[in-house]
Amino acid sequence: MATTHFGYESVDEQDKARRVRGVFDSVASRYDLMNDLMSGGLHRAWKAYTVMVANVQPGQRVLDIAGGTGDLARAFAKRVGASGQVVHTDINEAMLRTGRDRLLNGGLALPTVVCDAEKLPFADAHFDLVSVAFGLRNMTHKDQALREMARVLRPGGKLLVLEFSQVAPPLRKLYDLYSFGVLPRLGKLVAGDEASYRYLAESIRMHPGQEELKALMKVNGFGHVDYHNMTGGVVALHVGIKCA
Repeated sequence: MATTHFGYESVDEQDKARRVRGVFDSVASRYDLMNDLMSGGLHRAWKAYTVMVANVQPGQRVLDIAGGTGDLARAFAKRVGASGQVVHTDINEAMLRTGRDRLLNGGLALPTVVCDAEKLPFADAHFDLVSVAFGLRNMTHKDQALREMARVLRPGGKLLVLEFSQVAPPLRKLYDLYSFGVLPRLGKLVAGDEASYRYLAESIRMHPGQEELKALMKVNGFGHVDYHNMTGGVVALHVGIKCA
């Protein structure tokens, strides 16, 4: 039986996707509020920087993976214009439905697809940009997901991975105290779910660090990879260019 990690717990590979889905089913309705509370609103700045680095142009095609409540999809749609396309996807139907409704309420009707990043239902070399924000760490086979992202990108296309990463050493003790002391209690108080937010804290610790993820991207279809640390390494934006 092949196993993988679900936070600090070892689980059957076949069971991880179901367990992750349960976490996001639980938190979907309060996801945006919790993001604001957990990050002190900084997630908005992290995403704004990601959009700036993306530098998408009118007419381009963008795939937003693990797009959740639609923050990046909405920002990209404004930039590609009527001649472009932004496809909003997530493996979790509850999160995707929340995002779709938010986009519709804002006057945006985007293609919205429930799909697994490890088996993307899109043609080869179709997109100019692929983005995944705070979703890669929840994927069972990150190497397979990265290969799929490379497959659907055109040669020279860009992948943006915005994800929690390894915080700078001087901040680690304080960050651990916040992650395992404050965050689960906040989840219980606001979302009525302590366990899901404990999992989220654990999943960050199990995710590859900056250099490890850079190396993983380079062996799975991306010829050039850089990363940008933000907020002392609490998050990092990895930028990969697909091999020509």
